[in-house]
Amino acid sequence: MKRFLSCVLAISMVGCLTGCSGLLSEKKNYTVSYDGIATGDVSSGVSVHDPSVLEVDGTYYIYGSHMAAAKSTDLLNWESIADGYMKTNPVYGQIYEVADEAFAYSGSKDSLIKTDDGSTHVWAPDVIYNKMTGLYYMYYCTTSTFNASNLCFGTSKSPEGPFEWQGALIYSGFTNKNISSTDVLDYVDEDYAKKHYIKGGAYNYEDYPNAIDPAVFYDADDRMWMVYGSWSGGIYLLELDPKTGLVIHPEADEANNVDAYFGRKLLGGGHISIEGPYIMYDPSTEYYYLFVSYGGLTSNGGYQMRVFRSKTVDGQYVDMNGEYPEKSALHQNYGLKLSGNYKLPSLSKAYMATGHNSAFIDEDGREYLVYHTRFNDGVENHSPRVHQMLMNAQGWPCELPYQTQNEMVSDTGYSKDDLIGRYYLINQGTDISSDIANPIIVYLNKDGTCDGKEVTGTWNMTDGTYYMNITIDGQVYSGVFCEMKDEAGTDVMTFSAVGGNESVWGVKYK
Repeated sequence: MKRFLSCVLAISMVGCLTGCSGLLSEKKNYTVSYDGIATGDVSSGVSVHDPSVLEVDGTYYIYGSHMAAAKSTDLLNWESIADGYMKTNPVYGQIYEVADEAFAYSGSKDSLIKTDDGSTHVWAPDVIYNKMTGLYYMYYCTTSTFNASNLCFGTSKSPEGPFEWQGALIYSGFTNKNISSTDVLDYVDEDYAKKHYIKGGAYNYEDYPNAIDPAVFYDADDRMWMVYGSWSGGIYLLELDPKTGLVIHPEADEANNVDAYFGRKLLGGGHISIEGPYIMYDPSTEYYYLFVSYGGLTSNGGYQMRVFRSKTVDGQYVDMNGEYPEKSALHQNYGLKLSGNYKLPSLSKAYMATGHNSAFIDEDGREYLVYHTRFNDGVENHSPRVHQMLMNAQGWPCELPYQTQNEMVSDTGYSKDDLIGRYYLINQGTDISSDIANPIIVYLNKDGTCDGKEVTGTWNMTDGTYYMNITIDGQVYSGVFCEMKDEAGTDVMTFSAVGGNESVWGVKYK
């Protein structure tokens, strides 16, 4: 019989690290002595914002906003292969040669659709290998204002490009004056478009999406889909035709939130901070996982990763409480928060605004979360990070505390002697703020008790597995143990557990 780890921790309100729910958290920041623990290098060698990942023959590629891209063979050290809006950008190839087409809507110099700063923007690409055509397809967005955007795509024979522009897919941010510059009226009539998509002559951005942040994936039946959206009317889903890479526009079904042009609405609306969607199907759990980011993307903006799941590709996607944010919801209460701002031993700086992730399952079955992070160093520099995820006993992802260094979890679990000792414990909470989750100390003792200056309780492990449970202030967290290395390369025992849409991490030095 499985025996789950149960550790009840009594934490005073003054010493609350658990992160009270709500936009304005009352959580205090605690600094603990790291007892001379070595500090690792936080740099990964490149800056790729909004990284989406693709694995090809043992090489991992990440593609990011502003035409940046990099590759790696170990998910830790990255080599830049493209960086910035260069006319000779090797990955994006001839996009500027067809600028009149690629930026005909978003980025147009036309007075009706003029880029807000007079230049062109290419954001948040995602690359997939099309099994039917044998080509790599890059989906990305060109954008002008906070909602005038255009989803486009290009193709290449190589994951390193050049990706040749093929066409536009979805438009947003149009008005009465420029809707004819889009293909919207090919799929809905003018009366419908002006009644639903346009409000007071302007785009109805609270109910309909901003056409950015595309992510493309195969479902369990090998059908291709694209999830997209940022703030505005929320996150949407459309099927793609693998023969052409083009959108398959559905029949309208208002009762099930399906729009004939934009597709099925999954989450959000009312211009709340939901963006950067990414869907990963896990055959071991038979769930689709929808990752999104909340907050503002600057270092003090509370940027963070959340996850929902569904048994079907088109939802409903729900959190650990069986809920999801609708229009104008207090969305900090919805979605399992994987990580936000935190400080752990061996980090020379706190990680800030961890977000806009992709995710994948490697050929050996290990699952990874790929995202960018900023730091609490007074600037907005950012760097990609890859952390392994392990599914808990209930099929929810638990992000391991440190960036991956090829750790392998023990399928048969760990001995109690490996698990007892002094842990640095953080709780990511559910707040959206600039607060940093700093660690407190908890001891897991051999007799099954756990205690510390702020905590007391009990603990157990599940024999023969790496599963565990821990209870904090009456909240049960289900998680995993895993031995890994910290940022300085020191061996540590860790646990990661989730419950009530919160993530708690523990790190123990030998």
